[in-house]
Amino acid sequence: MTDSFRKRLARGELLFGTIITLPTPEISEILSQLGVDWLFVDLEHSALSIQDAQTILQIAGLHVPCVIRVPSNEEVWIKKCLDIGPAGIIVPQLRGAADAERALRHSRYPPQGSRSVGIGRAQGYGAKFQEYVNSANDEIAVILQIEHIDAVKDISRILDVPGIDCLFVGPYDLSASMGKIGQINDPDVQEAISIVKERADQAHMPLGIFGATPQAVKPYIESGYKLITVSMDVALLGGAAENMIASLKG
Repeated sequence: MTDSFRKRLARGELLFGTIITLPTPEISEILSQLGVDWLFVDLEHSALSIQDAQTILQIAGLHVPCVIRVPSNEEVWIKKCLDIGPAGIIVPQLRGAADAERALRHSRYPPQGSRSVGIGRAQGYGAKFQEYVNSANDEIAVILQIEHIDAVKDISRILDVPGIDCLFVGPYDLSASMGKIGQINDPDVQEAISIVKERADQAHMPLGIFGATPQAVKPYIESGYKLITVSMDVALLGGAAENMIASLKG
């Protein structure tokens, strides 16, 4: 049996993925078979429904771990997303340690948390209920996004919250929270990212980050980031089409 996505994170493996925003399952299926280590299924910034996400997990999840970014740090969204059976969740828009505690509480069954007990795809629609509830707390990864300057300021207390598997830096929203929207290479934005990296390294916490291109993420890989997300389905499709047309017309 292969190790879970959570165990691979804890072991410090370098994991590459891309973002899924389109509800067409064939696109996720194609990407899942091209060598990615995981897929980032985005319910925060896309038109994907919870049913779309489940279909993606049923197809692409046969080949690679699928991690869902929940729409918000709310109990109802966390439990709905977990009950369709992802390898983990990414919780966006943390502002401080209280948000981290809330995310972890809603993600873990008692006694570690307060996740309510339901029956869905994750529990084998009931057939694997006891097996799932006995193992879920140990197998499901909870990844917290650091994408606001308030979270950077509270990063030490966030890292003290038990049960976090990885911090995922969101450079674009972070730049926006600093009044420098889109200026991810601005010295102040890079300094904020460096603070997160320094504190995470001290706590032996894995780090992830998004980059629009392979070139954008290479410096982060070289500095020790482990959970890497490059581009997204719509950009990959659009970029390939643009290159094809340019080649034909050039």
